Amino acid sequence: MRVLAFLAAACAAFAATADSQFNGRWDISVPKDPRARAWWLEVAGAGTPDIAGKFVGAPGGQLDVIPQISVENGELKFAFLKRYGARAAGEQLNGLYRARLVGGKLQGEFEIEGRPESKLEWIGVRAPAISEKDDGSWKPGHPVELFNGRDLTGWHSRLPNRETGWRVENGVLKNNAPAPDLVSDATFWNFALHVEYKVAEHSNSGIGLRGRYEVQILDDAGKPPSLHGNGALYSRILPSMNASRPAGEWQSFDIRLVGRQVTVVLNDHKIIDKQTIEGLTAIASDPHEGKPGPFILQGDHGPVEFRKIVVVPLTR
Repeated sequence: MRVLAFLAAACAAFAATADSQFNGRWDISVPKDPRARAWWLEVAGAGTPDIAGKFVGAPGGQLDVIPQISVENGELKFAFLKRYGARAAGEQLNGLYRARLVGGKLQGEFEIEGRPESKLEWIGVRAPAISEKDDGSWKPGHPVELFNGRDLTGWHSRLPNRETGWRVENGVLKNNAPAPDLVSDATFWNFALHVEYKVAEHSNSGIGLRGRYEVQILDDAGKPPSLHGNGALYSRILPSMNASRPAGEWQSFDIRLVGRQVTVVLNDHKIIDKQTIEGLTAIASDPHEGKPGPFILQGDHGPVEFRKIVVVPLTR
């Protein structure tokens, strides 16, 4: 009996150790996602009774705590309940996610319960550690004008084989809302970015940094600061104040990103100061966090205009 008990304990310890390999932060590629989005997952406590998780991805846009998560027989399973539409009878549908570790990567599938045609395969790799800090050692390079004021040179649609849905009028870049997000051809690592923009009443947009992290644009003048408000690092970093101007007025962002540290100045007010970005936001199209990435202008929500987009690379 002692031998059996020892073997059982050893097997349980081995399973717990194996399950713990799911712990960590994961950057997720979804090759056939119709919106060309990347996802993000954090798992903690796998291999213990206290497993928990956070997720950014379809179908929502915010950082969500996972309500139902487990590891069973070497497979990670999690679900979001009643978020995926309804059957004709009104029954709400659940979203089911599962993954196994293969060669150090997550090989996963997503499916809306009862709708096999919704199935998507996804691949998760561990998010890299990025040690660079905005410590005063970074020097500005030559400014790069990303918008020339005449046409869409240097930009392409986020969705392949689709019209951009953007136009230039009198030196101003405008979207035909809703339009696919616009992505810069050029990629950058550490930088200082200056953007001048105008948002319509009740509209919203966003600026994607490295193709991964969204600084929110929103018509919310006079409202309290919010994780989803103007100038927020969307659903992740709360601004210290709301410095928004009313809809229809030109506004400015000065955004600095070094490693994972972001600083946001909205209309000459510093609202985020060297705060750490823990992972992707919903705007992400490029999940490779350790590499340079493009800028994204969100166009699929409401009317927005840009008249100046200048980036200054930062180097040591």
